Amino acid sequence: MEQDRTLQYMAIAMKYLPEAKQMLDETGLELEPQHIQPLVSLLTKVMDEAYELGKNEASGQD
Repeated sequence: MEQDRTLQYMAIAMKYLPEAKQMLDETGLELEPQHIQPLVSLLTKVMDEAYELGKNEASGQD
């Protein structure tokens, strides 16, 4: 189940990667191909933590 969620997160992150790259390009920062995977990994960690927070709030846990 967690692996499925991680794959979904990766798909979401890749969907928005062109927009993020454009924003970085506009600020003069370059996004090198070798930096994409660590960035996507960080985003999936953030998304997983947000998912768990929402899940806990929905079940009444804090």
